[in-house]
Amino acid sequence: MPSVAENLTANCCDEPPKRKLRLLCFHGFRTSGSILAKQIRKWDNSIVDLLDLTFLDAPFPCIGKSDVEGIFPPPYYEWFRFNVEFTEYYGMEECVEYISNYMDKHGPFDGFLGFSQGAILAAALTGLQQKRLALLHHPPLRFVIIISGALFRNEEMMKDCYSEQIKCPSIHFIGTNDWLKDYNKQVLKMFDNPLVIQHGGKHVVPRLGEDDVVTLRNFLLPLLEEASLILPVTKMALANKANILEALSQNEISVLT
Repeated sequence: MPSVAENLTANCCDEPPKRKLRLLCFHGFRTSGSILAKQIRKWDNSIVDLLDLTFLDAPFPCIGKSDVEGIFPPPYYEWFRFNVEFTEYYGMEECVEYISNYMDKHGPFDGFLGFSQGAILAAALTGLQQKRLALLHHPPLRFVIIISGALFRNEEMMKDCYSEQIKCPSIHFIGTNDWLKDYNKQVLKMFDNPLVIQHGGKHVVPRLGEDDVVTLRNFLLPLLEEASLILPVTKMALANKANILEALSQNEISVLT
């Protein structure tokens, strides 16, 4: 017959909670995590309910005017800075370290979601992790969502991020009137078997039509089913188990018979 301790720890830690896919979300240039959260709220609940979304602010305060001034309130942030040709990047090492430290402390995450500058970063980090050049202490990413992305153009960065095809499952949102449309298509070539959702908008986080919702759910549901089988043991779960065992040893829990 199981002991009281075995029953309690089994009930606390062995029955997995309802699983969602954990996504670390990277906002666009000179915006913020809270702004991206508002943009994602346009998505159908049947999608959002599958996801546990963390909206991280970039490490650098905005220098210069934001395109969303008057639409969304400040503060605004930048992931990295760059020259006019988009061939030199400033603050990248600090940015990658900042994200890596956050993931080590608050992870694990199943994947990334990125928009605009955040999408550039999400694609690049996925490639860097595959080559073991970044995120070394985090489990391999299981998927990535790229909304209006592009590639780094610096020769060294291109070699580090994209010299081998990225195997991580990916879904890409491309707007027919997005000024980054052609750059979006370049990103597709870096991924193995990418899935694409086309929309008629500009450089935006798009609303999802009925067909888009079906496509995105069909992409996410197999990943969610797989994730439910490998629910990670979080630090909180381990701490709860340790606390219960300690309480039992100190007779702080009594059992009525």
